[in-house]
Amino acid sequence: MDKLELQEITNGYRERIRRLALFDPLYELERKREQDQQELMVDMKGLGLLSLLFFFEQKLIRNYKVGTKQLANFLQKLTENQYILDERDYERIARTIIQIFRPTTGRKRSYSYYNWDSGKEDIIDYSILKANNFDMETNTQYYTLDEDGLELVFATKEFYSEFQLSINQLMLRKQLDRGEFKGALRQINEMRIDVESLDERIGKLKHEIQRSIVSEETFARYKQLLEDISARLSREDEEFKELRQFVKETRERLYSKDVHKKEHKTYELILTITRELEGVHYEHSRLLEQTLSLKNTTLVTAQESLYYTGIQAFNFDQDIVSHLISTPLPFEAMQGVLQPFLKVEENHFWSPLTILAEQNINEEREKPVEQGLIELSKEDQDSPYRKNLMKKYKEIMELFLFAYQPGKGNTLSSFLHYLDEIGQSSLYENRYFYEFWLILHQRSPVVQGAIQEEEGTTLLGDALALLENRTLIVKEEKRVVRQFARYSIQEMIISLEGEENELLGTND
Repeated sequence: MDKLELQEITNGYRERIRRLALFDPLYELERKREQDQQELMVDMKGLGLLSLLFFFEQKLIRNYKVGTKQLANFLQKLTENQYILDERDYERIARTIIQIFRPTTGRKRSYSYYNWDSGKEDIIDYSILKANNFDMETNTQYYTLDEDGLELVFATKEFYSEFQLSINQLMLRKQLDRGEFKGALRQINEMRIDVESLDERIGKLKHEIQRSIVSEETFARYKQLLEDISARLSREDEEFKELRQFVKETRERLYSKDVHKKEHKTYELILTITRELEGVHYEHSRLLEQTLSLKNTTLVTAQESLYYTGIQAFNFDQDIVSHLISTPLPFEAMQGVLQPFLKVEENHFWSPLTILAEQNINEEREKPVEQGLIELSKEDQDSPYRKNLMKKYKEIMELFLFAYQPGKGNTLSSFLHYLDEIGQSSLYENRYFYEFWLILHQRSPVVQGAIQEEEGTTLLGDALALLENRTLIVKEEKRVVRQFARYSIQEMIISLEGEENELLGTND
């Protein structure tokens, strides 16, 4: 936000003060001047917190008959090696703690403060302990933790700092669901602060790894820590992706309802939320990359430095030679000491399975095999194969001229599609089809009679006769055409010049 909004700062002030007020009974216990029989000060604040944990544990195991006597027995077992107190002293301390958490009047505890949100004096009522049951026979009152007492127990646990970002993500989704866009924007800013805090912690962790890995145990501990951090960041990254998608859908929904026209400020807020969330997600993604880098580089480098430090500290003469010379050892023991430093035994065996291995078969030929275009010698000029090839070339040219008139022969790929349409796909499944176009491309531009018969070896005479006075131009492109699985050829652009005059002459 460009300017400071006082209302945003003071918003929720009462709830924050209420959380602080929950700690007030512990500070009141700290002011109690309680001593044991040797005038050693008793830690009343610590005993008060331990009493809350005792009631919490009893609540977990569903034991609802917990009163002053049970709390006194717990405190006695806990502090018998620290303080010198008799049974009556423990009951008095237990009763004091219970009365602080739950006043004898039976009313809730109250905390007075000035509410900067509403601008007037205010009072917060809260209850740490509540009466649970009463035994008429023994005249014993039992207690259990109230909701505020449970919140105080959870507030003293290391929970919020570790998962604060995940909690903010859940709160952001709730606020977006309810349409609280101002609160959502503030929540994103708090998430940005959490990401910055995580960035500082990861930076400190990097220096700790480089400085503190001095053994395999510390290496294993840091490795597990990095894996835990990486797993948590990965879960948060997935949640960020879902939040981005949710914000995108919310923006599109508002746009479809013309909110950007009716409520301009609301639509501006959702755009700002989108932008800020993208920024926070980007910074969080960098944290994930840093963690992976710590795992893959820094941690491995620290382990290697630990290994080489051990190698440099090793002295062969002092640790091995002097030990063998100064201490008489049997021959078997000397072998055991020297074995790690000897060369690994190597034996060469021939395996019968080698006959099943892949065999490279090379054929020796006096002349190299030519991979060029098919050419016929003089002796083959009148052969059936030559006549059939000339016929096929003529057929290809005829089909091309038919395809070119309606504009289906401008490229080789379009001509191939035309062959599919008329049911002549078998034509391009043969090698001579591709040789025909390669020859034309090599001799382009092609005019009837321009390609002279070279000792009777050229096969294009009948095909080129169909061109009459027109010129065929074939140009190559980079794209590869693969209409049939066995053959591939580069794309060709095909054009006929002088075609219009010929067509006009034909019409006349």
